[in-house]
Amino acid sequence: MTTFLVTGGTGTLGRLVAERLREGGHEVRVLSRHSKPYAVDLREGGGALDTALDGVDTVVHCATTPRGGDERAATNLVAAARRAGVAHLVYISIVGVDRVPLGYYRSKLAVERLVEQSGLGWTVLRATQFHDLVVQVLQALTRPPVAVLPAHAEDQPVEVAEVADRLAGLAVGAPAGRVADVGGPEVRTFESLARAYLEATGRRRRVVRVPLAGKTYRAFRAGGHLAPGRAVGTRTFEEYLTERFGGGEGGRRG
Repeated sequence: MTTFLVTGGTGTLGRLVAERLREGGHEVRVLSRHSKPYAVDLREGGGALDTALDGVDTVVHCATTPRGGDERAATNLVAAARRAGVAHLVYISIVGVDRVPLGYYRSKLAVERLVEQSGLGWTVLRATQFHDLVVQVLQALTRPPVAVLPAHAEDQPVEVAEVADRLAGLAVGAPAGRVADVGGPEVRTFESLARAYLEATGRRRRVVRVPLAGKTYRAFRAGGHLAPGRAVGTRTFEEYLTERFGGGEGGRRG
């Protein structure tokens, strides 16, 4: 039986990955800042991290934050994993981290490099944006009476459970390096996603598209965050919305 450590194991993705590994009969340790017995802040490292990694065969690194610190956390994790003799380090990244000059994406790319240069067996999977995250963004953008959306922008949301399936499958296998990206089933305009969200939640908003400026917006407009050739996900955004909100007027209760 393989022993796994899932960092960020209480989060949206990490929780599902841990569940799938346990369903496969494996021992799984969940590491997060507030989850005992392995409550560790990776940005600080220390003896508690060494204890969490003692006897671990494979680490699935899902912990991340757009507020900064991912590189420091990965540096501490890699060093501790090497001390513990971990055989396989699996990392979840984002499609477009090498094409979109967003600060968070650059940090994710830097972590990829740390994983690749760790001296450990490694696997890196990139995925497009989760349905959950797209909804978080749309909730903020549609809060005012007029929803201002970036013009000419597209997205390719993917179901987090499908990414968890893929990541868990990679974790139980041998180190595979950089594997093929995982993308949602459809490349959609951001406006169409917003209108689907408004309909599902029973909200009425005027939608205005505004062109933005800057390198990051140009990279998004060019589709740097998309993987149309890897549209392997099956669950659509509308299917996700229906399950979460119930659709239409009933969505107001969501």
